[in-house]
Amino acid sequence: MKKIILTGGGSAGHVTPNLALVPGLKELGYEIKYIGSLDGIEKQIIEDAGIDYVGVPSGKLRRYFSWKNFTDPFRVQKGYRQAKKIIKEWKPDVVFSKGGFVSVPVVRAAARKKVPVISHESDMTPGLANKLNTAWVKKICCNFPETLNYLPKSKGVLTGCPIRRELLTGTATAGRVFTGLTAVKPVILFIGGSLGSQHINEVAREILPQLLEKYQVVHICGKGNIDEHKTDIPGYVQYEYVSEELKDVFAMADIVVSRAGANAICELLELRKPNLLIPLSAAASRGDQILNANSFKKQGFSAVLPEEELTGERLLSEIESLYENRAQYVEAMEKADQGDAVGTILKMIEEAAVGRL
Repeated sequence: MKKIILTGGGSAGHVTPNLALVPGLKELGYEIKYIGSLDGIEKQIIEDAGIDYVGVPSGKLRRYFSWKNFTDPFRVQKGYRQAKKIIKEWKPDVVFSKGGFVSVPVVRAAARKKVPVISHESDMTPGLANKLNTAWVKKICCNFPETLNYLPKSKGVLTGCPIRRELLTGTATAGRVFTGLTAVKPVILFIGGSLGSQHINEVAREILPQLLEKYQVVHICGKGNIDEHKTDIPGYVQYEYVSEELKDVFAMADIVVSRAGANAICELLELRKPNLLIPLSAAASRGDQILNANSFKKQGFSAVLPEEELTGERLLSEIESLYENRAQYVEAMEKADQGDAVGTILKMIEEAAVGRL
C-alpha cells in the first residue's frame, strides 16, 4: 500500500483542504497519517475523521515581540527530530503540506529523508510557513493567479482550493432539524472561523434584537465563546464549532457573514452563498484576508466590511443590502470558472510519489 503523510495546523483552514483530499487518496490506495501539533485544533478534527494522528512540538511564527520567540526555535527543533523519526520508521511515499507553523519541521524532515513534498498556499500572498518551506517542496499549489507572482516559476501551480465534496450534499431540511429553526424566516449564518472572532461576536449579539425581527440567526462563535445568557432566545442558536452538520447549516443559510480566510471564501463560492466578508484587520494579521476579500469583492462574489468600520449600525445596513441584492451575488458566482482542485492535486501527489516531479 502507498503511504502519505498530511500536515498543517494552527486553524481549521489548515486542515479542511487536507480532509477534502482524503476520499480520493483512499480510492487511490493510500494509507494516511497526519502529523500536527500536540494540542492544536487540527488534532480533534483529524481524529474525529478517523485518521491516524501524531502530534509533534512546534513553535508559532510570530511577527511581534514575545519571549516565546526565543524558546520556540527549540520546540521546532524537537518537532523536527520527532518528525524525522516518524518518517524514517513509517516510510511515506509523499507528504502533502497545507502550511501553518507545524508544517515547518515536518516538511524539513521529509526533505532530509528525501521524501517528495507537495504544498498548498490558500492566501493570495504566501504565509511565513510556506515561505520557509519553499526550498524543500517540489510544487506549491495556490488559489489565486496573483499568488504565482510570489512563487518560484518552476514550483508554483494554480490549482484552486480543494473543497470537501460533502459540503455540497447538505439539505436545508436537515439543517432545520439540527438547529431547531424553521422555514418561516430567512437564515443568517455568522461564522468567524474555527477560532471565532470576539469583535464580530460582540457586534452580532449587540444587534440581535433587530436581526431577529426579520431573520433567524445561526452563530458559530468559536471555542469558549458561547454566551450562556442567550441560549434560550427563539430564532437564535449558537455553537462553538460545527463539523459534520455544517453542510446542512450552509444549505439552510440564505446569507453568510464570515471572516475572509481563503478556504472559507472558496467554500462560499462553491456553495454559491451570498456573503459579507469581515477580514481580519491589518493590525491583527499580515493582511492576507484583506487581499482575499478585495479580490472576491472585485469579482462580484462578496460584499466587504472592514473590521475597522464594524459597528452595529453598519453591520445591520450591510446585511440588509446583501440580502436585498443576494441574487446578483449568486449570478456572479455562477459565472466563476471553478476547476477540479482535488483532481489536479491528487494527480500531482501521484506523480511525486513515483518520482515524476
